[in-house]
Parts: sequence; C-alpha cells; structure tokens
Amino acid sequence: MAKLPMTMACGLYDRMLALYTGEVQPQGIDLNFIPIDSARDIFDRMAGGLEFDCSELSSSEFISRLAANQCPFVALPVFVSRVFRHSFVFVNAKSGIRTPKDLEGRRVGVQLYTMTAAIFIRGMLQHDHGVDLSTIRWVQGALEKPGSHGHPTVMPLLKPANIEINTSDKSLSDLLEAGEIDATIGGSVPPSYGKNPDIQRLFPNYREVEKDYYRRTGIFPIMHLFAIKREVYEKHPFVATSLYNALCQAKAVAQAKMRYRGTLRYMLPWLTADIDEIDEVFGGDPWPYGIEPNRRTLEALMTYLVEQSLIPKPIPLEDVFVKINSNEGVRQ
Repeated sequence: MAKLPMTMACGLYDRMLALYTGEVQPQGIDLNFIPIDSARDIFDRMAGGLEFDCSELSSSEFISRLAANQCPFVALPVFVSRVFRHSFVFVNAKSGIRTPKDLEGRRVGVQLYTMTAAIFIRGMLQHDHGVDLSTIRWVQGALEKPGSHGHPTVMPLLKPANIEINTSDKSLSDLLEAGEIDATIGGSVPPSYGKNPDIQRLFPNYREVEKDYYRRTGIFPIMHLFAIKREVYEKHPFVATSLYNALCQAKAVAQAKMRYRGTLRYMLPWLTADIDEIDEVFGGDPWPYGIEPNRRTLEALMTYLVEQSLIPKPIPLEDVFVKINSNEGVRQ
C-alpha cells in the first residue's frame, strides 16, 4: 500500500534531525520535512493559511483556538520547543529597575502580548515574585526592527489589557536603549544587549535562578507543541500514533548521539558537565513527551492563559491532545 504523503514544517532541532535525514521514518507516511528556522513564520503560515499537513505550533495559540472552537488542528503531546525564560527579561539600568517588583508601573516591550514566551514570563513574575501585572503598560512590536513581530493571526483577548502598538520608527531594542521603555520580555535577546552596557538582564544569574525555579515548581516552560491539520487527522487517524512514535524515536536518537562523549556532537566545550547537570536536575531526560511528565508545566500554562484573559476557563489536558495508541505515557 502506498504511503500517505504529508508535509511537515519545523525547525531543524536536534530532536527532529533523524526525521529530516530519514534515519527515522513514520510508519505509513511519506514525510516531506520542510525545515524553517523562523518559528513565527511557521505559525503564520500554518495558522493563517493551513499551509502544512503538520508542524510545530505555538502552545498558547493552539489552546486559545481550541477554547474558542476555532481550531483547525489537533495536537500531539510532543513539545518541540521549551525554554526557561528568566534570561529573557532585559532592563535599562538607568530605569532603576533592580527587582521584578520594580517593573510595576513601567512601560515594558513585548514582541507579541499573546506569545507563549511572554505568557510564561508574566506568569512567573506574578506567581513567583508578586508582580501586579495590571500596573504595567505593554508596548508591542518587533524587537530588532520597527513594526510588528511577524503577521500573526491570534485570537482576541477576552478582556482588554493595557497594550499599545509600537508605531514609532524604532525597534523595541532601540526604545529600550533610548529609555522610552524600561524593559523588554519575550522570546529573543534585544540586539542592544552586549553592545550597550546599560542593557542588562533582570536575572543575571539566570542559570541558578532557573534551576531553583524548576526544582521548586516542576515547570520547564513549553513553547511549541506539534499540530496536525484536523482534516488530515480525521481522514487518516493513524497519523497521530505514527507521527508520535516517530517523534519519540527521533528524540531518542538525538539523546543517544548527544550522550556519546568520545567526541563532542555540539560546539559546547563543557557538554560533558552539562549532561551531568541534566542528569542531576532532570533525572536524565529534560525533554519528556506525553501529558503526565509535563502536567505541572501544562497546568501552569493553562492557569496563566485564564489569568491573562486568553481563555475563559482551563481545558482538561486530556481534551487538549488526541489519543495515541502508544505506551509512551500518553492517554490511551
């Protein structure tokens, strides 16, 4: 029987590389892996034009669409991208911001208010540091250039937030340098960081802060999940299990190659020490797939989505992801 052709758009991450090279092939699927470096580009093309059969997708955008019953996708509990975000809070030292609470009453730049990175940062600031988010004036726009951050098609907020669109001829990074905003949060490092000594991280010792945060909360922020066009899934339901198993296998291949210490697979001089640290902090697997190993992170995201007016109420996690006929820790 001929295999089902499917297009897949994703960053060429280590955990995806075996699918791109063909070392791992999903059963019954002829996969055309389209590597795209810009996640925002993938989201805009997938959410805005249904351009691919499956792809990585913003977790917050998917859940917001699901809550509004306007979701042409189904999701697998495969977490393509996840990033601790303490290191992505930048301030202008001249603003006098020294602690998270000092952000209250300030103008803070954000690439996209509804982006998952910003949601997790705001949730962390509120729950871990007691920041009153309602006092902050958010300035939305691209970090490295004037204008908007991509061309997103996102669901409207359920309640208005104090957001202004950056219509100036400056990027958010430029505004931060000029003192026209006091800080930035989001998914990228402002280009002014490392060039202007006044642009500093709010959490300069972020590695230790993030490890402590994980040990206390169990939260390793999830940015992107894996989405399949609903019409493809409904016509060929086997693709969910086939892709899930292949994605798990590709991740296992990447982990095994990373852990071979005879030569360093990545340009990380202390990779051996990093792996030892991963084992100590995460118990060996820092990147689990499936619902249960990620329940605390996913429930935190759901809480933040409600509190920040993106969805009206939490959605049970078992209703977020499709059923998988697999024993990889996913609901059967």
